[in-house]
Amino acid sequence: MKNITKRYRKFQLSLSPQQNLLYGFLTYTFIGCILLCLPICHKQFVNPTDNLFTATSAISTTGLVTVSVFDSYNWLGQFIVMLLIQIGGIGYMTFTSFVLLSKKSPLTHWHQRVLNAEFSMPKGFEIKDFLKSVIIFTIVIETLGALCFYIAFTQEGVEHNFAMWSSIFHSVSSFCTAGFGLYNDSFEQFADNTSINTIISVLSICGSLGFIVVTDFWNRFSGKNKTITYTTKIIFGVITLLLTFGTIMFYFFEPSINNLQDSKLMASFFQSMSALTTVGFNTIPIGKLSLVIQLVLIFLMYVGASPSGTGGGMKSTTLTALIAIMWNRIRNNKQVTFFGKVIPIERLYVATSVFILYASVLFVSTFFLALTENLPLDKILFETTSAIGTVGLSTGITSSLTTFGKINLIMVMFIGRLGVLTFGLAILAKRKEIKTKMDKCDLAV
Repeated sequence: MKNITKRYRKFQLSLSPQQNLLYGFLTYTFIGCILLCLPICHKQFVNPTDNLFTATSAISTTGLVTVSVFDSYNWLGQFIVMLLIQIGGIGYMTFTSFVLLSKKSPLTHWHQRVLNAEFSMPKGFEIKDFLKSVIIFTIVIETLGALCFYIAFTQEGVEHNFAMWSSIFHSVSSFCTAGFGLYNDSFEQFADNTSINTIISVLSICGSLGFIVVTDFWNRFSGKNKTITYTTKIIFGVITLLLTFGTIMFYFFEPSINNLQDSKLMASFFQSMSALTTVGFNTIPIGKLSLVIQLVLIFLMYVGASPSGTGGGMKSTTLTALIAIMWNRIRNNKQVTFFGKVIPIERLYVATSVFILYASVLFVSTFFLALTENLPLDKILFETTSAIGTVGLSTGITSSLTTFGKINLIMVMFIGRLGVLTFGLAILAKRKEIKTKMDKCDLAV
């Protein structure tokens, strides 16, 4: 046994941080799938492909499902799904590292390298403080969320025992922006319930803002830092603008919410928030939305949440960097600046690479789904964007996909959670940089 452990440890150390992340999430996905395949987890039979789909969707905190979680899995199966959501939401390395720190054991160099790859942190952040803030903030927010959910559900007449379990499950799912629910209509039956809409929105925004923002504010209020970082300011600004944009578009251009009357503004905000934070819950049928609003949601899902948070997507900071590149290029500036700050060239490389890779994965996935599925292109594009952004919103086509279509989305959800750049580095990057002399080319662009 010791010999096997030693060999496994040697194998881990031989991998790059990105490869460790890939194999780590892959391991948890297959373990989750195996557990969900056990008959003791089922209310009714679920085939292995659907179990793998559910496990991948949970670990990637996406929320797309091919079978009903409530109708297909019993309490044990639902608990396994929730556990996978929690691991996927805060990162599989976080718990292990926090246990080491709680035992006053120093983090190894290997732990630090993998954590730095998993969480894109600005300069000045200490991993030890960051991990503590992640765990403490998660426990506090999810506990408060569960208590608030319980009060709201019981007021709606939900049975006591189910209200308790439902509150815990949906609190974890909301904060981890997973979109998994125990109601087959998501939250459509609670479209006019202000309390439940507010609880989900607060939990989702807290998770999607990112642990960078949480740590930053903690350092500010504890007196460790005098001001919040530039990254936090940008994250708040972009999220506020995009939420406002989405809400306005929904309110004025979506005809299906006109019958909601007093809940029209709340529904407009909720759907926009759900797409941007990538939580994936909905209070109105997504399949009945107009094409223009589906396009707005596709844009919000593509951009997604903030770095080092529980949400997916291309990230708000990446959008900021891309806008900065375009703006400075058309003004013929030699340096790329944004609100008086120079953006480092390596950050610009990352932003452009992420944008191109996301677009490439989205195109390839849409292409193959269009080949295998007899469905309209708008529904296919919406589904693949939801998968790559780990959102979970769907027009209702997920359960009708062929086996090939399900495998397609399984791969896309996994890449979306790992991150397209991390996935690319894990697959293609060389262990050591090879320096060679090359002739410069005069490429016109």
